[in-house]
Amino acid sequence: MSEELLRIVGLSKSFPGVKALDKVDFTLKRGSVHALMGENGAGKSTLMKCLFGVYSPDEGEIFLEGRSVRFQSSREALDGGVAMVHQELNQAGKLTIAENTWLGRFPTYSPLLPLIDKRKMIRRTEDIFAKLNISIDPRERTEELSVSKRQMAEIAKAVSYDAKIIVFDEPTSSLSEAESEKLFSIIDMLKRGGCGIIYISHKMNEILRICDTVTVMRDGRRVCTEAAADMDTEKIIRLMVGREMNARFPKRVKRIGEPLLEVSSLSAKNNHLREASFKLRSGEILGVSGLEGSGRTELLEAIFGLSDISSGELILDGIKVKNRTPKEAIKNGFALLTEERRSTGIFGILDIERNTTISSLKALAKLGIVSDKKAVAATKRYAGRMRVKTPSLKAKIQNLSGGNQQKVILARWLLTEPKVLLLDEPTRGIDVGAKYEIYALLGEIAESGCGIIVVSSEMEELFGITDRIIVMSGGRIAGEVVTEGATSEELMRLSASNIEAV
Repeated sequence: MSEELLRIVGLSKSFPGVKALDKVDFTLKRGSVHALMGENGAGKSTLMKCLFGVYSPDEGEIFLEGRSVRFQSSREALDGGVAMVHQELNQAGKLTIAENTWLGRFPTYSPLLPLIDKRKMIRRTEDIFAKLNISIDPRERTEELSVSKRQMAEIAKAVSYDAKIIVFDEPTSSLSEAESEKLFSIIDMLKRGGCGIIYISHKMNEILRICDTVTVMRDGRRVCTEAAADMDTEKIIRLMVGREMNARFPKRVKRIGEPLLEVSSLSAKNNHLREASFKLRSGEILGVSGLEGSGRTELLEAIFGLSDISSGELILDGIKVKNRTPKEAIKNGFALLTEERRSTGIFGILDIERNTTISSLKALAKLGIVSDKKAVAATKRYAGRMRVKTPSLKAKIQNLSGGNQQKVILARWLLTEPKVLLLDEPTRGIDVGAKYEIYALLGEIAESGCGIIVVSSEMEELFGITDRIIVMSGGRIAGEVVTEGATSEELMRLSASNIEAV
């Protein structure tokens, strides 16, 4: 059996105004983990979508086990032995985990009786979960699970196809450390079984730990393929961005002023947030740390009016405000950038202009009619400030890289001129270069007097951009630290302090 499982030769793909892939070569060996790295927009996702049948390449060939293939759809790719775990989850929320796993290929009683055999479907799902050591009830509705559990279920679905090749796109972006370790053991098991793994991630420690080979792309071209053992973080970053990066976090001019927002004894009816109290000053970046399910996201949702508040109050600029709905929150000067960019952040089929202005239509209207001239001018101004890379403001946002999508969402909220900016995992799945740009933008926003609250799973990020950090545990605030001088051990100790209360 040939050691070479996949060979891509001279693949090119263009979209209006941009050449996404330029004669890219790529080889995957059987039983290996091959990292595919590059900044957002480097061409990684486009290359994988060409492999997976989502896009049709303009030129080049794809060989699977020595046989030339050109999949016309993702279903053809799955049938051909290629599975993909996408970073942006695209599951049917109203269906159960088992139904999502077997969607389009439900087990039936027999060919003569093509009715769905639910018992068989659940049993098969349980067998796969047991094999992968995943503790999820297949009968649970997908929308009721946390993002991390949905991600693990999607990984199990890919494994269920008995694929020869599995592409993992930022698989640990919403996983806890323990869940990430579980994923790595699954990958090792697949590798020992002869499966070829293509692993896309911006987490350098993961790449250097679990991958055998690293390919770096930049501006639609392959710039390097080397053994992971011959790589280090600095070398990978240099190859990705095409320049030296002497600092991961930009220097910031701090202009922290008077208390801007006071959150007092905030509790919510439909989540486990309990008695949260803290203050945010103007010009301050306040971090929120905690384990998965600690109440980090719930805190932001309660402040923004996405959860019914059962007790407590919000005081903004010395005045008590009520955010009973997101609309009311926006009117009161709040903005929320959500964790799941694709499902709750962008309007994928709309262009950049619509995505930027959609929360400010009233301000851009005269006599109830939106001024196209004002909308275009506002989009140019804020997209320019966010340094959004796009061939046109009329381009659909779904065609942008993750980092540029995030910049458009930031532009949308800045157009509303918020006093308090709430950010839930703002750099999830974004490369090191785009992260630096977003950190710089957050510094500029804070310098203007806006108060920023940032939820992040990355301690390095919290230590790099915040002034103070509050730690959530069991739905409560377990403690607060000044960022300068704080340690990871201190945050972890606070994170575990109320774990029994979850």
